[in-house]
Amino acid sequence: MKVKVINRSSNPLPQYATPLAAGLDVRADNAEPIVLEPLGRALVPTGLYLEIPAGYEVQVRPRSGLAAKKGVTVLNAPGTIDADYRGEVCVILVNLSGEPFVVERGERVAQLVLSRHETIEWEAAESLSQTERGEGGFGSTGVK
Repeated sequence: MKVKVINRSSNPLPQYATPLAAGLDVRADNAEPIVLEPLGRALVPTGLYLEIPAGYEVQVRPRSGLAAKKGVTVLNAPGTIDADYRGEVCVILVNLSGEPFVVERGERVAQLVLSRHETIEWEAAESLSQTERGEGGFGSTGVK
C-alpha cells in the first residue's frame, strides 16, 4: 500500500529490517542528544509527516531489542497516528532501567505498523449475549 510521506529528517525513510517484518524501524531526528534518566520520558522527533489512508492508522510500537537490552520502550504503546493527523510523527520514549540512556540522532527508536480499523456505530441494547466467560476478567481465566 502506498502512503505519502514527507521526510524532513537527515535519515532514510523507515524500512523493514527483514522481508517478513510487520514493523518499519523509525529513527530519531533530534538536533542534540536526548538523555533519558531512569524513569524519565521524552518526545523524540522523527522528521516524518504522513498522509495515512482513511480506514487505517499507523501504530507506534516499541522495538523489542531496545526494551530487552536497555529498558527503553514506547510509553503509550501502541501509540496511534490517525489518518487525519498531518503533524510530525514523534515517539514518546520512557527509560524503565536504572541507568541513563542517550538517544542519538539516527538511532532506531520504535517501529511503525500500518493497521486497518473499523469505525464503531453504537447500537443501544438492554442486554448482551451470554458467554462461558461472562463478566470474568483481570485474571479470571487462571494463571496456567
